[in-house]
Amino acid sequence: MSSDLSNQPLNAREDHLVKVISSDQFLKMQGLGNEVPFFICVFRPEETVAMESTRHSLMRRLKQCNVKIQEINIYDLCVEILQREGLWDQILGGEPTWPKSELKELLQNVLDPATHLTQRIAELTAGSEYDVLFLCGVGEVYPYIRSHNVLNNLQTRIPRKPVVLFFPGGYTHSPESGTSLNLFCQSADDKYYRAFNIFDIEP
Repeated sequence: MSSDLSNQPLNAREDHLVKVISSDQFLKMQGLGNEVPFFICVFRPEETVAMESTRHSLMRRLKQCNVKIQEINIYDLCVEILQREGLWDQILGGEPTWPKSELKELLQNVLDPATHLTQRIAELTAGSEYDVLFLCGVGEVYPYIRSHNVLNNLQTRIPRKPVVLFFPGGYTHSPESGTSLNLFCQSADDKYYRAFNIFDIEP
C-alpha cells in the first residue's frame, strides 16, 4: 500500500478510490501503454469485515458519479459452479473426513481458472453493461484458487475495461524478488507484475 495511505483510516482510502475510479483518466484507461487495466486494492487482513462495508459504500458513491460497477465475488462464484456440477452437497458431507490433499485437488480441478472459473466470469461480464469490474472474495477461496492465476487467465477473456481486485494482503515490488501478491501478508509466492496498486494512482 502506498506509504501515504497505508496508515490512513478506511474512509480516507475510500475517498481516494472514489476520486481515482470516477476519473476520466481511469475510466478511459489513459497512460497504461500496453499494460492490462488491472488494479489491486490491498487492505490488511484484519480489515476484511470492515472492507465489505467500505466496498459497498464505495459502490454507492460511484453510482452517484454515474460509474457502473459490476461486482463478482469469487467465493460465491465457486459455490455456484460446484452447485451446478452437483458437487456442493457431496463436498459439504465429505469435507470432515476427506484428506485435505484430495479435497484441494478436487476443487482445483472443478474450479480451474484456465477452464472454468474465468470462463464463468467472461459469461457474466459479456451480458452486462459496466464501466469497472470489482473482484472480491479471493481470501475465502485460498489455497485452491490463487489470485494471480485468475488475473492471468482473465486477460484475454473479458472486455478491456478496468478491473479492481480487492486483496487482503500486500502487493509488493522489489528488485530482489520482483512483484508479488502476498495474501494475508504471509510469504509472497504469487508472482504477478502486470497490475497496478490502485493506491499508487494519482486521482
